Order: sequence, then structure tokens, then C-alpha cells
Amino acid sequence: MADAELVMLKMEGICKRFPGVVANNGVNLDVRAGEVHALLGENGAGKTTLMSVLCGLYHPDAGSIIWKGHPVRFASPRQAAALGIGMVHQDFKLIQRMTVAENMMLGRQTRGPYFDLREAARMVERVSADFGLPIDPRTPVRQLSAGMQQRVAILKVLAGSPDLVIFDEPTSVLTPQEAESLFKMMRSLVASGKSICFITHKLEEVMSIATRVTVLRDGRVIDTLETRQTNPRELARLMVGREVLFTIQKTPCAPGEAALGVQHLTTAGAPGQVALRDLSLEVRQGEILGIAGISGNGQNELAEAIAGLRPVLSGSIKIGGFDTTHWRAEKITDLGVAYIPDKVRQNAVFLDLDLTHNTIAKSHRGAPLAPHGIFRMRVIDGHVRRLLTQYRVRAPSPRTLAKQLSGGNLQRLVLARESSRAPQLIIAANPTAGLDVGATEYVRTQLLEERDRGRAVLLISADLDELLALSDRIAVLCSGRIVGMVAAADADLEEIGLMMGGARAAEQPCA
Repeated sequence: MADAELVMLKMEGICKRFPGVVANNGVNLDVRAGEVHALLGENGAGKTTLMSVLCGLYHPDAGSIIWKGHPVRFASPRQAAALGIGMVHQDFKLIQRMTVAENMMLGRQTRGPYFDLREAARMVERVSADFGLPIDPRTPVRQLSAGMQQRVAILKVLAGSPDLVIFDEPTSVLTPQEAESLFKMMRSLVASGKSICFITHKLEEVMSIATRVTVLRDGRVIDTLETRQTNPRELARLMVGREVLFTIQKTPCAPGEAALGVQHLTTAGAPGQVALRDLSLEVRQGEILGIAGISGNGQNELAEAIAGLRPVLSGSIKIGGFDTTHWRAEKITDLGVAYIPDKVRQNAVFLDLDLTHNTIAKSHRGAPLAPHGIFRMRVIDGHVRRLLTQYRVRAPSPRTLAKQLSGGNLQRLVLARESSRAPQLIIAANPTAGLDVGATEYVRTQLLEERDRGRAVLLISADLDELLALSDRIAVLCSGRIVGMVAAADADLEEIGLMMGGARAAEQPCA
């Protein structure tokens, strides 16, 4: 146990319940001055809920918080911030149409009813210089990349001079270079005596930056360890409750005919903007083509255009030899295209419908489930139960509502639905983003199995390690263009990061 004089924060017996769910069940946590304390756990383990209790977003149902030796109870995040606790949320919580300076001023006390924008700009410049995170205070947030928007969110918290900063999955939208810059800033914070709570599902980041790590499972603390006395394999076992495969065996690629051909594709983005510019690529049967790029550089627009969900301004798309450039999404689905979109909870399921309806959502218009438009309920029930078992979707029954499932189980559900139709092309956008190590292992294994069955897979991912592990070739997307194509076996992480940031383009694209 930490010496009393080193403990900045103690959370004792924290319980937080939601309808039908116990998110935190008697959680104890202590954070020392000048340390990075990582929180690990499966999706739904209670990590973000615990930190939301700490920063005043939620009120605990039981337990106590001791801050710098004194019991506290926060009625709001503003009260927590006033005492020195700030949280950088995963969704940033910024107003897109406002400038950096205006966002920095939100929630701060002012001398009158209006912002002093000159003073706000000076404050941004001062704080960004202090922490080595330069940014133009006059830029509207909507014009910034995801990485720069995160920088605004961090600076907004740091401007309050907190003693404890909570980071929730902070590297999910960053290039390797941006992530290292973030870690450098975090190290400087702890060197000055401040403390950091760091929520992440990336075990290598825990080993790189954290002093100690607390593992949660099913709302309970499993263990708290000194990072130097543990390893990723042990942490994964504690998180999941079993051994986890870190190295997924990948057989040599044996590509066949082209399943997808995109030629000189241009599509619209936000109003008045172009998202993709003269983009060409090809994905063959039995291969995985990975798409690397900083979030917001056209990845989602590419997936939507291929799936028939975004109009094409110019260029062509061919799937299985058919020109599908202007086809409707339903017709493209029937051709044999599976689409796993980014953020499946928002974009791929009907949260208020049960698992049966969600599972048959793309296969209910004909045999064998509904010949002549008549549902065969016994066949449907058997089909759904078989898929839920095969893809390890943990749910009480097929009648369970989708909104009651964790992120990992929803991802498995969508993967089951899309793969069950024996597609010729699978489009997977960030299929493991935000998933715990166990769910990530499963989804990646399934994508490789689909590739080995001869499917063509277009894998869009912000996780470069995932792209290197699964892809046969990697295309780098920047500002809506392919700026490089490399064989995954020869890929260099730093070189890809530079291309993602627009600093370099590959001289010899890989055929």
C-alpha cells in the first residue's frame, strides 16, 4: 500500500448502478502524486463509469472519495475541476462551429456576459506554449483534424491547472508521432508532481507510460500492479480471465481475381467540400487491403461510396465485375457486399429491436428465412441461435434488445450478420476500435478466416498494429488521396506515420 503522504486520491467501496447493471461494485482505487495510473478492463468493466464518478458526472450509490486527505462529494464536473480534477473525454465534448479560443472559454468564469476573445486567444497561446501543444486559437474546431481537436480538449482541461488529469482512450485517433508527443507531455506533467489516470485498451501503451495499473472485470478490481513487475500477457489474462493470443497466425496470401476495383473516384464530403479525390485501388479475392490514415481523411466516405451510401461525383466502382458506381445500397448488399461500419452502435444496429430482428436485417427478403415474403419463424429462430453461438455473442436470448449488449457483443453480432451471407467483399471500418483485448482477438481472427475462405476484405483502421497484423497490403490515405501503397510485410511504422501526416509519399507503390 502506498505511503499516506504519497496518496493524492483514494476511492473506497465505490458502487454505481444503472437499471439492470452494476457498473462499479465496491471498487477501491488509490492514485499517488506524480504517477500515471492506468485502468484496464473489458468493455463494460466499469472503467469510464468509475472516472465519471470521480470527475462529478455521476454520483456514486455507495462509497467515498478522499481527495488530498479530505472526504469530498462532487455535485458536478465544475466542482471537481475547481478542486483540481479534470477529464479529457473520448468524444472531446467540443462545439464544432466555435473557434479554439471560444471552446477554451466555455464553462469558465467571465467578468461580464461576453467572452473577451483577445484575452481568450492570449490564454490559448500561453497554455499551448507551456505544454508544448501549439495551436491557432482563431481556427474553427470543425476545420481541425481529430488529433488537433483532441489537443484542444487537453488544453481546455490543462488551462484549469488540475492536479489530476483523466485521459479516456486518448490515442485512438492519433498517429504514432502524435501519440508519442502526447506521452511526452504526460511525462512532463507527472514530473511536475501532477497525477494522471489513463484509460486504454492498448497494453503496450500501459507498459510504456504507466507507473501502476489497476485491472477491472465485471465492475470489480481484480488487482493493482506495479507496471515494471508485470507484462502484457499477465494483464490480458487478468482482464479477460483466460489466456489471450497476441500473435495471430496468418497464412501466406494467395490472391485471386479482383473483387473490387475503384478508379479515379471523387466524392463529396461536408457541404461544399470534396472528401475523396481521384482515388484508385483494387482488392482481390483472398486478400486484406488495409487503409491507414488519420481520422477524417476520407476513410468513412470511401467505405460509404463502395457500399452505395454516398453519391459518386466522378470515377467508377466495380464489384465482382459489375459497375456498381450508382447502384442503391440494397442492390449492392444483394450482390454480396458485407459492410461493418465505424461505430456499430450508432450506424449498424437497431438499438430498440431485439437480436433476432438485427441478425436477419439483411437476409429477410427471401429463402431460406422468408420464401415468397413469408417469415419461417422456426427457421429464423434456429438461424439466429446458431449465429449467436458460433460468434460467441453473450446475451440471455435472441429476444434481448440490442441496446442491452456491450460494445464487444454488438461488434460480434454485426460480424455474424454480415459474414453469414457468404459475401464476396467485406468492408470493415475500425472493427475493433474501443474493444477489449479478448473481443479484439476474436474479431481479428474472424476477419483472417474470411480472407482464407477467399473473401476480399477492405480493412479501414486507425490502429496501425492491427493493419500490420492483418493486412497483405496497406494503402495510406491523406486528404482524400492514396499517397502510398506498401506490402504489409515490408511496411515501416514510422514511414507510414509520416505519410499519414502528409509529410511523405511512397516512391514505389506496391502493385
